[in-house]
Amino acid sequence: MLDDATFKIWSAQLNLSDEAHALVKQVRESEPVRRVGGGGPNVCGRYPSLKMGKTIQFESHKVELPAIEAYETDDDVLEFYDQPFELELSFKSASGRKRKTKHVPDFLVLRQTSVRFEEWKPEKRLEELAQKNPNHYYQDEDGIWHNPPAEEAAAHYGLAYQLHLDSEINWIEYRNWQFLKSYRDGSYPINEATQSSLIDKVAVTPGVTISELSQAITPATLDDIHALIALKLIYTNLQAVSLTEPSKIQLFRDQATAEACCLISPPSETPPDNSQPSTSPPTTKAWEIFLQASPDDLRIANQRYRTLKLYLADSSLQNTQVSKRTLRRWKSNFEQAQLLHSWGYIGLLPQHHAKGNHSARLSSEAWEFIDQVIATHYDTLQQKGKMSVYGILVREWEKAKRSDRCPSHVTFYQYLNHTNQYQHIKKRQGGKAAYQRSSFYWELSLTTPRHGDRPFEICHIDHTELDIELVCSRTGENLGRPWATVLLDAFSRRILAVYLSFERPSYRACMMALRICVQRFERFPETIVVDRGSEFDSVYFETLLATFNCTKKQRPTARPRFGSILERLFGTTHSEFLYTLRGNTQSTKNVRQVTRKTSPQTQAVWNLGELYIHLCRYSYDVYEQLSHPTLGRSPRAAFLAGIEQTGERPQQRVVSDFNFHILTFPSTAKGTAKVQKTRGICVNYLHYWAIDDGFLNPAIEGRQVPVRYDPFDASTAYAYVKGRWVRCISEHQALFQGRSEQEIKVISAEIRREKQLHNRTFTLRAKTIASYLEAAEASEAVQLQRLKDLATGDVHQQIQPQNLLPEAGLQAEGKHQQHRLVEASIPFEIDLSQIKPYATEELWT
Repeated sequence: MLDDATFKIWSAQLNLSDEAHALVKQVRESEPVRRVGGGGPNVCGRYPSLKMGKTIQFESHKVELPAIEAYETDDDVLEFYDQPFELELSFKSASGRKRKTKHVPDFLVLRQTSVRFEEWKPEKRLEELAQKNPNHYYQDEDGIWHNPPAEEAAAHYGLAYQLHLDSEINWIEYRNWQFLKSYRDGSYPINEATQSSLIDKVAVTPGVTISELSQAITPATLDDIHALIALKLIYTNLQAVSLTEPSKIQLFRDQATAEACCLISPPSETPPDNSQPSTSPPTTKAWEIFLQASPDDLRIANQRYRTLKLYLADSSLQNTQVSKRTLRRWKSNFEQAQLLHSWGYIGLLPQHHAKGNHSARLSSEAWEFIDQVIATHYDTLQQKGKMSVYGILVREWEKAKRSDRCPSHVTFYQYLNHTNQYQHIKKRQGGKAAYQRSSFYWELSLTTPRHGDRPFEICHIDHTELDIELVCSRTGENLGRPWATVLLDAFSRRILAVYLSFERPSYRACMMALRICVQRFERFPETIVVDRGSEFDSVYFETLLATFNCTKKQRPTARPRFGSILERLFGTTHSEFLYTLRGNTQSTKNVRQVTRKTSPQTQAVWNLGELYIHLCRYSYDVYEQLSHPTLGRSPRAAFLAGIEQTGERPQQRVVSDFNFHILTFPSTAKGTAKVQKTRGICVNYLHYWAIDDGFLNPAIEGRQVPVRYDPFDASTAYAYVKGRWVRCISEHQALFQGRSEQEIKVISAEIRREKQLHNRTFTLRAKTIASYLEAAEASEAVQLQRLKDLATGDVHQQIQPQNLLPEAGLQAEGKHQQHRLVEASIPFEIDLSQIKPYATEELWT
């Protein structure tokens, strides 16, 4: 990004007007004017931009996301801002009435020599909008699309406005840049000797493929070659072939060498051989007739052809089954078809479909009348039956005094059944009910693969309530059904992480799943696909994704096909694993047949910790070694093959240590807390004090410091003081230890409910919560939440070993607080009785 001084110089070089300079400055200093993703069928999300140092919104992953990627890799683009400004448009509608509306362009793009608003739209959508209102969108003689009202509104501020189409996107190049994304920042460590050997080999043998190069230079790996391509030290045409096909990718020293090689040895063309007489191919009409023939028609035509062939060879042969007259008719049809369509076989097909009277019994005006009755009385939310609507048709037919005869109810029912059922259900029951009748979305053009090109490129995360009742391992009390959070690799269908708890879907479960993924593979997903749940819009979740340069995509509401691979996994897990255990809830599907003896709550014997152990064994050992019908092999085999073919990418390694755990902890809504004298910091109504008495430093006192807290242990929080994270303990550490954030919320709600008399305000204190915990009259809700938290604690003991020590802290660099590993001095387990205050001079030094 540009600093203030460079921005002023750039603005002066472009001779921007005062209005344009003020608008660009306003956009640079403010947040987007709107938040995308409110609804619709598009897949929206957030892209972590390294160039801009923040996340950028996109409203469509097929149009705007490739545009962001193009801005990110284009050296001419200095800055770009999403949803930058609201323009007021004024134009005439198709009927001639003057209309005023507001329009927010997709991006404001600052380039080396220009600045303009840019809008990206699908070409088909523009054609529909232009047909609906030609005064708003139109295409000129050169084929360039324009939005005159937006261009005039932008010109008012001294800026340009440009429309871009999805047809401008080169999807092969986009996929390749996504493939090289992790190498572009130069973080991949490559040996200098290996680098020189690779570059020299490409210079000596221009056009060598990636496969040949990796075999020729033994120490080199695919990661080394990918890094050189990303850093533009060797050249390949990224618009030609996908990097996922290393045997087809040709490498050159630079672009000029590649162009010269193409000119020196152009593709050979074999001249046509005119010595042999050419046979004209069948016509298009012949193929249409052939494709419309049924298997029975083809069987009959084949039999006729064999019989006719024998007859033509020797007409003296007697055929007892077919008369000579029939044979002569077949021959005539064959010769006529050969003359008309250059394919005599078509003439032997039986024309059963041409038999009978196919003329319409009703006129087009009659069918329009019927369609109007259906639209008015059948396609409504009243959901009238077909018989009732047919009665209305008969009545309206008589009222209109039509001369033609009203169709029978059989004809009406057949016509109704052959019309678009999706539209009928949508108008009668709503779009959600009609979703199952909607057509599948087929990829007819080369766009981003639905499930990625490699492992960790696209991952899905979602929650499901398991169909099994669990009991408490300590009291035997029924605790209900647990929730499972699953992180799945879309490319290989391998389960990367599974987390189990009694808590409903929340950001805490999402962070635990990502923590497990890093713990198992030391890798973080590159793109995460989520639904529109509120837990995925959490600032903690989005901050964690942005920290590790992960793009978030949100699939449309009420369209489960976008997450079909995860939904299928949930069904497989239930049918193959959970339904074999006692206490599963299959019987509740027929609830009237359930008795006390057969009730899942009576049959429940599993607790959360035991179920989690066996669920992990099924997910990590059994499921991923079973052959997947879509892949043709097991998820583990597909995962390992993908790593081998696309590179190990060691620069993306993430260590599962104390530093990473700090990043998975949430913060407050403000993100910081004020250091108070003798009280420390206040987080979620609780006061915490630094274990090293760092808050006694006068330089720290009264300052706002970044804070994070453990959502599963309310007795502990962390403050970022003097370049490192310091562990802080609660003033009521003994009572809050092991208490989750959810339990504190339940207790707080209980206290407020008791103290809220006649709408009188009540200030919640940590001492009040602690006293409530000690009281014997704690409510049943709190006790039940406590049992659930204890059960969840059993799961955490299996996820994270007890002897994990915080090996490092986090160091801030620059105003963006970019994190790096430093040496730590915070022990994981602390004896509170041994804590002694530091001397004042020790703290200040």
